[in-house]
Amino acid sequence: MLPRIPCSRLFFLSFLTTILITSAVLYLLSPIPGLTSPRTPSELAAPPRPKACFVILARNEELFSLLPSIRSLEDRFNSGPGGGYDYVFLNDKEFHTDFKRRTSALISTNAKYGLVPVEHWVQPDWIDEEKATKAREEMKAKGVLYGDSVSYRNMCRFQSGFFYRHPLLEEYDYYWRVEPGTNFPCDLDAIDQDPFRHMVEKNISYGWTISLVEYAETIPTLWDAVKEFMKLYPQYIAEDNAMRFISDDEGETYNGCHFWSNFEIANLNLWRSPAYQAFFEFLDSKGGFYLERWGDAPVHSIAACLLLPKDQIEFLEPIGYYHIPMTHCPAHDKNMHRCHCDPYSSVDLHRMSCLRKWPRVAGAKKWVLPGL
Repeated sequence: MLPRIPCSRLFFLSFLTTILITSAVLYLLSPIPGLTSPRTPSELAAPPRPKACFVILARNEELFSLLPSIRSLEDRFNSGPGGGYDYVFLNDKEFHTDFKRRTSALISTNAKYGLVPVEHWVQPDWIDEEKATKAREEMKAKGVLYGDSVSYRNMCRFQSGFFYRHPLLEEYDYYWRVEPGTNFPCDLDAIDQDPFRHMVEKNISYGWTISLVEYAETIPTLWDAVKEFMKLYPQYIAEDNAMRFISDDEGETYNGCHFWSNFEIANLNLWRSPAYQAFFEFLDSKGGFYLERWGDAPVHSIAACLLLPKDQIEFLEPIGYYHIPMTHCPAHDKNMHRCHCDPYSSVDLHRMSCLRKWPRVAGAKKWVLPGL
């Protein structure tokens, strides 16, 4: 006759058996070194995701030209392993419900929608409207693009001196400006192809893809104001700056070269700095945004070239970009597997491009993707 085992002991043996079986199963199911897919070097070495976002200034009526831009950006970068960044939408009018619904439906992360304060958007009261009206009429007669547009001038002034002050951007350090009607034809589908991480790691404050010559008719007195600023605030001018990119005669005149700012990736702290704040306030006091037609592209470009050391500005060559009517398409066959654009249609090859001036300034400093 078998000995009887007390119930308490049976419970203990049953509990112990369960623990042993569970441990064995977990052990068998655990990864075995050498047999599992290893993490890629880029995943192992990837720095933390920067505090960065996409910034989009858009109107409700631009919705259906904006949606393809978002879809392109998501497919090529943001929904991949190197992406994961928020979107901040800004408008001088309240966004419609349908705008929010359709844009957020395409986004793999968070979408935030903000209203631009009236005082950051409208023409200041101190502008002489009679002179401003006359200037617009003269530009219209000359056929200057947006020459008679007040709303375009509002946008240029806002992008020059106010967008980075919006409360929705306070938590971010970097931004990528995105416009309606744009397209991104090249993959950035790995962590080490994330331009934000690259710029943080290499201490790059301003990145660009297209550089053109500005319409001289829109900025007749801009450089005079810039030279006046440089004399008044020499402490803000970087020693090893990129003056040679924007002037061919050591600062006497402006050659018109500017980074096409409808695409730019930059450190928000550049615009938040005392140097740039002083620069913008000084230019704004001249009234040129309305009495002429100063654009945010030459304002940002001149500021970056004067206030930053030249090694903090970089040509982001791997990022393909299209905004009517210009295309930047990365050159060389090495990009064929990641781009669908025609490199021979790239504005980089056109005489209006200022890219040819960049090597003499920064030694051809540009972003090169790992392995290419």
